[in-house]
Amino acid sequence: MKLDARGWFSGVRKIASPNFDVRPPGMPICLLVIHSISLPPNEFGGDDVKQLFTNKIDPEKHPYYEQLRGLKVSSHFFIRRTGEIVQFVSCSSRAWHAGLSLWRKRARCNDFSIGIEMEGSDFVPYTDSQYRSLSYLTRRLQRAFRFSEIVGHCDVAPERKTDPGPYFDWTRYLKSL
Repeated sequence: MKLDARGWFSGVRKIASPNFDVRPPGMPICLLVIHSISLPPNEFGGDDVKQLFTNKIDPEKHPYYEQLRGLKVSSHFFIRRTGEIVQFVSCSSRAWHAGLSLWRKRARCNDFSIGIEMEGSDFVPYTDSQYRSLSYLTRRLQRAFRFSEIVGHCDVAPERKTDPGPYFDWTRYLKSL
């Protein structure tokens, strides 16, 4: 897995999201934000996350999806329960993953971070395959960007987010790096 000059990794599935823009000039990437997502909530394995990140989700498909109507979000990466890594946004671009966020008195975390979504929820443990893929991807990202910190979405948006949730094993993950 190698990062090319345009910010895309080889060896991972690529699905381009339109939900990104340009990072502010001279803004170094120094933060990695770990998220979780499942669509419908607490269900795994479908294509609905892909549909959400590419603005193709059908609000009529599930009652929960009505609140997603018109929502434009993305993440740089998505790690499925199987461990498959999907890249939606170039690392060179600003993905729309953290929303209203603040870290160490710096607002707009999307400006200076990379976002990784884990297929999961607050109610089930993550898989061994996901931890292996997350560790592998993180090590590759660290080589390219030398993150000063790795946090959860709950850390940058604590009043509105809980992910990656209580079943995310931070000790296991950080030890693997």
